[in-house]
Amino acid sequence: MKYSIDTNSTKKAYIQIYEQLRRDIINCLYKYGEKLPSKQHKLVLAWIEIHKEELIANWKLAQYGEAMFKIDPLK
Repeated sequence: MKYSIDTNSTKKAYIQIYEQLRRDIINCLYKYGEKLPSKQHKLVLAWIEIHKEELIANWKLAQYGEAMFKIDPLK
C-alpha cells in the first residue's frame, strides 16, 4: 500500500495515514459510502498504535523531503 503525507496539513501524520487506509479499505472491500465495520475499524486503530513510532518517523522524513521507509501492512 502506498500512502502520502501532506506536509502542509495541520492533521498529524498518523491521522492522515489512517484516513487514507480507511478509504482504501472501503473502496476495495465495501460499497461506496459504507462505514468501516467495527471489527475492521478496531484492527486499523490497533495497526496505527503498533506502528505509531514508524508513522511519526516517516512524518519527520517527509517534512524534510526525504524518502520514507516501508511499514508492514495491516494483516
